[in-house]
Amino acid sequence: MTSTDTHDARQTLKQIRQLTAAGCDLVRVAVPDQAAIPALKEIIQKASVPIIADIHFDYRLALEGMKAGAAGIRINPGNIGGAAKINRIIEMAKDKEVCIRLGVNAGSLEKDLRSGARKKGQAEAMMASALRHIAFFEKKDFTNLKISLKSSDVLQTVQAYQLLAEKVDYPFHLGITEAGTMLSGTVKSALGIGLLLYQGIGDTLRVSLTADPREEIKVAYEILRALGLRRRGVEIISCPTCGRCQINLLPLVQKVEKAVQSYTQPLKVAIMGCVVNGPGEAREADIGIAGGKGLGLLFARGKPLRKVTEGDLLESLLEEINKTIQEKR
Repeated sequence: MTSTDTHDARQTLKQIRQLTAAGCDLVRVAVPDQAAIPALKEIIQKASVPIIADIHFDYRLALEGMKAGAAGIRINPGNIGGAAKINRIIEMAKDKEVCIRLGVNAGSLEKDLRSGARKKGQAEAMMASALRHIAFFEKKDFTNLKISLKSSDVLQTVQAYQLLAEKVDYPFHLGITEAGTMLSGTVKSALGIGLLLYQGIGDTLRVSLTADPREEIKVAYEILRALGLRRRGVEIISCPTCGRCQINLLPLVQKVEKAVQSYTQPLKVAIMGCVVNGPGEAREADIGIAGGKGLGLLFARGKPLRKVTEGDLLESLLEEINKTIQEKR
């Protein structure tokens, strides 16, 4: 999701280009008021990826977003203003063939469900809210839906999705909302989203971080890569270091990571600091080094190539990475 002011189409489009370059497939933008609609229209026309309009409180923004060409809209039916207004949204979504994401959030449950949550539990209340909204849309013969059930609590979120997955067969959008800063948000998102994806639950996802949105995309890809669901860019395998490490590993890893951050070709690179696990990891990777005293043994495609002095490790690694990427194209 973009963090720019949607009224500023130029800056929002710039961020969308950055997110797309980082690997984002869908972009959601906030539509806070009617004044943002002209910019939204320009954004949709010029963006290279589908744009989802994020709507709260005013149903007319959903209508205008669809008129502007949004590929989908995200609404929370609990704050959109009643059945008549939701009906207007459904009518236009049918006409425009637009997908609607029903976003249930633990922080904005309906009043009657909030009291029930204290008795039965938050996950059950979130599921009940989703089922209530789904039933309303189905009565209107509208099923082009995607569902999200988000909480800042990892276990509540996981349980809510698990419960709803037993009841319906709609696509799910995953996320831990308000997950926090880079470290805590990454951990919570990896656990919550990872647990659900491992169970086969989830179709799209957003990692929510108090950080540059590009970092959200990076974390999302690391989650997908760890589960074997998608590979993109260079995966670096590196040891945590211990008393056996005899090269200055941390700055080497950081420099390699920075140098390859824009690469999209899937590649596994092992940068290991000692001879215990180093040779094995380096052989298993596409490119790798196993550190020794002031030097490293360079591997490529499972075979040792040559010994390289510590001062030449960075240049040699990057040279071999670029060579391998060219060969894979």
